[in-house]
Amino acid sequence: MTLPRARKSAKVAGVATAVALVAAACSSGGAPSTSAGGTGGGGGAGDNSGYTFAMVTHETPGDTFWDKIKAGANQAAKNNGITLKYSNDPEPSKQATLIQNAVDSKVDGIATTLATPDALAGAVKSAASANIPVVAFNSGIDQYQKVGALMYFGSDETLAGTTAGKRITEAGAKKPLCVIQAAGSVALEARCAGVKSAAPATENIQVNGADDPSVVSALQAKLSQDKSIDYIVTLGAPIALDALKAIDQSGSSAKLITFDLNQDAAQAIKDGKIQFSIDQQPYVQGYLAVQSLYLYKKNGNDIGGGKPVLTGPSFVDAKNIDAILPFAKNNTR
Repeated sequence: MTLPRARKSAKVAGVATAVALVAAACSSGGAPSTSAGGTGGGGGAGDNSGYTFAMVTHETPGDTFWDKIKAGANQAAKNNGITLKYSNDPEPSKQATLIQNAVDSKVDGIATTLATPDALAGAVKSAASANIPVVAFNSGIDQYQKVGALMYFGSDETLAGTTAGKRITEAGAKKPLCVIQAAGSVALEARCAGVKSAAPATENIQVNGADDPSVVSALQAKLSQDKSIDYIVTLGAPIALDALKAIDQSGSSAKLITFDLNQDAAQAIKDGKIQFSIDQQPYVQGYLAVQSLYLYKKNGNDIGGGKPVLTGPSFVDAKNIDAILPFAKNNTR
């Protein structure tokens, strides 16, 4: 489905380059790894660069979304003979420490998410002072340059939320509920703000995404208390699966949409339990984050020309789920 043009057309300047770079990665996607070169899918190493890159994210343990990020990153590392060191912590101060640890270990480059950019700015600037290039991905599209990252790969989350809000409004939504599973995440807040801009009656609810039973309980209580809620917007596939349980247990007739995919959420779209997903193609984000560092170190290349390279948003629904479901199962979507 064709989406509206982004608010600033210059934002999409790097998309053609991104598509070209990722073409080789779309044929495979093996299991994620944190070891040298990764254990991604097929395709032999195209280079033996000897570079060591660090990838640092705000992953919450158990969130299957990050399997796709790591699969893409590991494939790029394998293709280019890169040792990839992956680490993660959802606590902003601890993620900042992981970035600083990578700087202190003198890696050749760092790819990081910027869900809480203010908390990570000092560590990113420390890398720049040490002449270690940093690229951002997944979160921080509006802040990455301010903190010193060279490039960005991810979705325009405000555009994604606005487009989703328009779509559910056109479908008849009167009282949506937007579920934020991680406090302080600029990407999640932008998604819900976008939904609200197109569906002004949208209400936000904060849940603890690291505790699935508590998510189900909180949503069940909210749906039981407010029967006027007719759409639930979740911001991650595992939270969508929790919402399905809450809908069932509360007897709610609310419809569900979600951001992002995993195998179970994709199957739920196929089964008609989730109306649609807004996909940001995390495999592409992981792949391009590592590939861009390689090209920067090898050739001084700048992907995107100083603008974010968009990997989404795009819709996954009943019309295209049959084509996309196999990629969701392979961690390549």
